[in-house]
Amino acid sequence: MNTEMIAIMLGVSLVLGLFGLLAFIWGLKNGQFDDANKMMQGVLFDSVEDLNLAAKAEKKHNTSQNKPKKEQK
Repeated sequence: MNTEMIAIMLGVSLVLGLFGLLAFIWGLKNGQFDDANKMMQGVLFDSVEDLNLAAKAEKKHNTSQNKPKKEQK
């Protein structure tokens, strides 16, 4: 293989890797990896007090994400 072909392959692989990393970070920020069934399955194993605490924590987490960000001057 000549050096131009290696440079092209290296560049393409770096761009694809960066695209994958950006997609992963976007998914983390937008909650794509949150476990939607965790609360429903927790009913089978947790006490009422534990469930109430988990529900409060989830509610607090959701309200903190929905707060509008302050504008920077």
